[in-house]
Amino acid sequence: MTKLIASLALALFPALSITAALPQADEIVGGDEAASAQFPSQVALLFENRLFCGGVALNPKTLMTAGHCSQTYSANEVQARFGSNVYNSGGTLVNITSILTHPDYNASIVDNDISLWTLDEPIEESDTIKFITLPEQGSDLAEGEATTVSGWGTTTEGVSSLPLNLRFADISVVARDTCSTKYEKQGTITENMFCAADPGKDSCQGDSGGPIVVKNTGVLAGLVSWGNGCAREEFPGVYSRIGNYVSWINENKS
Repeated sequence: MTKLIASLALALFPALSITAALPQADEIVGGDEAASAQFPSQVALLFENRLFCGGVALNPKTLMTAGHCSQTYSANEVQARFGSNVYNSGGTLVNITSILTHPDYNASIVDNDISLWTLDEPIEESDTIKFITLPEQGSDLAEGEATTVSGWGTTTEGVSSLPLNLRFADISVVARDTCSTKYEKQGTITENMFCAADPGKDSCQGDSGGPIVVKNTGVLAGLVSWGNGCAREEFPGVYSRIGNYVSWINENKS
């Protein structure tokens, strides 16, 4: 299931947003509360000041999030909060003028799960707001590579309440072939995805669209996308592989 937020849903959805119709709200399972400005590229996506997805600051006029986070609301209905560890207060709140989802986004298998949102006014970098560093086009992650995922999603599968404060977890990349075998009856793991998990740690509903970065560099590795439940031993979390989209991002960012 996607890791969007919503009331309780079936176990297999993309990482849906909190206000979405049925997907569960993704919070970080098995993680820790983030310190102020620890993740300055993290963005909260809001509908009527309620969290429904995460995102990542790309440049003064653009944020990036999951494609499945961009299907429920139009640009004039949503806002983005930058520079705050609390999703519903503080920082800088910005309106959105347009949303561009990847033209090959496939909702049925949550493939090409990426979109770019244009801000109605530019934001500036500060102590609490930083633009994310992108990887090289075509780059991939090695099995066992250390990553960090962050978000405001639920901390336990099946729970609808979200933490106010940003949380994070360190998790390790799972080989794509291994992940594909684990999901062979639940979904398709494409070359545009990668998987990551550690025992008792995962993204969850409400974390959708938020960043997962390479731990030792802070370079963006992916976006929270989907999974079967949260922190289930047999099912790693699934993430959009940003290395496959750098050229598209650079061609389409504002």
